[in-house]
Amino acid sequence: MPEVIFNGPEGRLEGRYQPGKEPNAPIAIVLHPHPQFGGTMNNQIVYNLFYMFAERGFSVLRFNSRGVGRSQGVFDHGIGELSDAAAALDWLQIINRESRGCWIAGFSFGAWIGMQLLMRRPEVEGFISVSPPENLYDFSFLAPCPSSGLIIHGDKDRVAPPQSVQKLVDKLKTQKGITIEQQIVEGANHFYEGKIDELTTACAEYLDRRRQEIADGGGR
Repeated sequence: MPEVIFNGPEGRLEGRYQPGKEPNAPIAIVLHPHPQFGGTMNNQIVYNLFYMFAERGFSVLRFNSRGVGRSQGVFDHGIGELSDAAAALDWLQIINRESRGCWIAGFSFGAWIGMQLLMRRPEVEGFISVSPPENLYDFSFLAPCPSSGLIIHGDKDRVAPPQSVQKLVDKLKTQKGITIEQQIVEGANHFYEGKIDELTTACAEYLDRRRQEIADGGGR
């Protein structure tokens, strides 16, 4: 798993990149939780999602946003972090010009950033949003959400309470042309203590199913 350094809007960004074996491998980017609360690309959920994609032949990138680890810059309350994510996806696409699919995954703050990035990238065919904190951030930009995806969260989450996530899901499910799947991990708090394997399995099963649907000619 090569360490990579690429240019972001405010300087160098560090990441970990696993290239796919096929020249037209699909690509995926995984976004970490809030940097001011210890969120980095080495978060266990981010790490597991990274390998979930890698094991399925994706060229996949996780990276530290500005001011985290060896990435240059300072925290910018989401605005700069979105720019970092866009730069990371640009880098990933440049070195995978023949890629035949693009996915975005994010956890907590990273889910918020990821869904904003989704709005700017019509080529994205799917997303995985883990515990999106609808109660803490404005998700009204999803009007409409351009891609189908999975929203997964725990029923014991106090950071992103189930009723708040449900509001987001209900809003997105009214939109036509996409399918939003919701899954609830029973007994899971925001950090999925004792439930990370269950979370990863659910995400992997969703990804496998969606990719098969896309291969069969549907499932956008």
